[in-house]
Amino acid sequence: MKEELVILVDEQDNEIGLMPKMEAHEKAVLHRAFSVFILNDKNELMLQQRALHKYHSPGLWTNTCCSHQRQGETNVEAGKRRLQEEMGFQTDLKETVSFIYKAPFDNGLTEHEYDHVLLGYSNEAPKINPDEVASWKWMEVAAVKDDIEQQPGLYTAWFKIIFDKFYKEIAI
Repeated sequence: MKEELVILVDEQDNEIGLMPKMEAHEKAVLHRAFSVFILNDKNELMLQQRALHKYHSPGLWTNTCCSHQRQGETNVEAGKRRLQEEMGFQTDLKETVSFIYKAPFDNGLTEHEYDHVLLGYSNEAPKINPDEVASWKWMEVAAVKDDIEQQPGLYTAWFKIIFDKFYKEIAI
């Protein structure tokens, strides 16, 4: 299977090239990404637990889904594609905030991303893809904030960064 390419960007999110995903993470090169947050009508956030066989952050809790845009794909198109692939459902998504973050991992890889946060609403239970997701749950937004503070080791490095931005700029 051919390795997925990520879109390399500058600090203004202008595309400057393509690179294999693993190489970009090994070299900590800035690339475009997106993070999907799905809320229900009770203001609960759909969290996923990463599959236990993932090459980094296995078994940790994170936002509904996230990944990398493909060349020629809009942020919303990419978010909808990945939401279907990982969580097995579709809903409308809207772009909210975008920002750059860097998160190193114990295995030597680094996420250095220009992240586009996408927000959607659904009350639907997902049909998770076991290749990507071990489990899922709804959790009240304020409870997520408290749990991250009390048990940060249960959550992915990027989710802790992105959730803080989400909580301050979108959820409240």
